[in-house]
Amino acid sequence: MVKSAGSTIARWFRRIVVGVVAAIVLLIAGVWVEHALPVELPQPTGPSPVGRTARALGAEITAWIWYPSEHRERVAPYLPDRIRESWTHNRAGIINLLTRDLAKVRAHGVFDAAFSADTAPLPVILFRGGGGGGALSYTSQFEELASHGYVVVAVEGGAAGNPEACVGRADEDACAAKLLNGDVTTIGSAIDRLGAISSSDRLLGGHLDLNAIGVFGHSFGGAQALAFCAADRRCKAGVNIDGRLFGSLDRSTVTVPFLWLLSDHGSAQDSVSRQIMGQIQSVYDRQPADSRMRIAIRGANHFTFSDDGALLKSGALRGVMRLKGILGIGGRRQVEVSSYVVRSFFDVWLKHTGGADGAFTSPSYPEIVKIP
Repeated sequence: MVKSAGSTIARWFRRIVVGVVAAIVLLIAGVWVEHALPVELPQPTGPSPVGRTARALGAEITAWIWYPSEHRERVAPYLPDRIRESWTHNRAGIINLLTRDLAKVRAHGVFDAAFSADTAPLPVILFRGGGGGGALSYTSQFEELASHGYVVVAVEGGAAGNPEACVGRADEDACAAKLLNGDVTTIGSAIDRLGAISSSDRLLGGHLDLNAIGVFGHSFGGAQALAFCAADRRCKAGVNIDGRLFGSLDRSTVTVPFLWLLSDHGSAQDSVSRQIMGQIQSVYDRQPADSRMRIAIRGANHFTFSDDGALLKSGALRGVMRLKGILGIGGRRQVEVSSYVVRSFFDVWLKHTGGADGAFTSPSYPEIVKIP
């Protein structure tokens, strides 16, 4: 009897082990198959095809530029070959496995396509990514804006550093202020160089309205957008996408229209979330009431505003995030909703179309939550 019971337990144990091993093998196989499948970024919703080019705006500053164009291509490469190869080479193997094969990702911006004919100078929107880089990871947002008649300039390089390194230091405020001041200078220098491009560039000349400049960014880039719009009058409207305020940035006064686009912070009961929301509230309270706005996207996560986090990372990884309650919205959907919000805000304040409240009322996007 004892022997029989022991044999039964052994058989069940073997079955469990075999089942677990089989599940792991299937998971790895599924991730590998997913990695190799082609993927296309969300189709831009505007009336114009999208063109794309790059310009040097200084010794250490590069601008990737999207604009309304004329072409008949349905899709285009996501990344230039040298960038794609660099990203793939520099990332750990497991990260590459958990990310779609970048050679099989398709976007819609055609390199150096002709600028859309007979257009008046268009509003210019500058972008800064988290940590001052990673601009190409937000291509979906840029294509959406360009298809609706904006020139989007994603600025890379020139960053003084990441203020996360300042947190907890005795001189935290001074440390963060120094880094942010460097980034404000970078954005200002980029706009200076755009002045020359606007007058003489073979492709972009005559198409940039530098009197209608918007600035937005994600994470640390969002903090940079706030710092620049508080310091430089050339900013006519700005957006901070879920960016923490470092150092004394919470004491900034921004008088131009400014949007706070937030991930879903839930009840925000942990100390870090309360601190961040309190800092945002401090700045928000000093903004003009008729040109300020806070919007959260229900279910959104901080790390899935970019293409890389929302569209290109493994569905299995995002599935685990959803099971753990970290993510409550589909990745593609988060990109589409955030693109709609950013475009609607700039439509109001750079193109002066629609009302500040009405622009965000849409039954198509029930995930939008307006915060008083």
